[in-house]
Amino acid sequence: MDDLLFDQLQESITEAGAIHKGNAAPSREFRFDNPDVKAIRENTGLSQSKFAYLIGVSLKTLQNWEQGKRDPQGPSRALLTIFSSQPNMAIAALRERNAHPMCPNR
Repeated sequence: MDDLLFDQLQESITEAGAIHKGNAAPSREFRFDNPDVKAIRENTGLSQSKFAYLIGVSLKTLQNWEQGKRDPQGPSRALLTIFSSQPNMAIAALRERNAHPMCPNR
């Protein structure tokens, strides 16, 4: 590693430590709005129980999302993003998967 690269890395680590301790503000932040789960589900026309089954979460989890008690994370968040922009495609794809004879969740 050349000296310039090492110095930049060391400076970056020092800056990260200061941000973590609250002694400095980050140069930028990335924020993602939480999806409006209730609006997404209502747009599909599905009940809570049918929508929860379709996306593979418990009814209680879906209710917690809709009531703002919890936020979807990871793959669930990505799936809800797909539902918000392409609900018919998402429903068709998931129904096809659930209808497949090798699918254990039939």
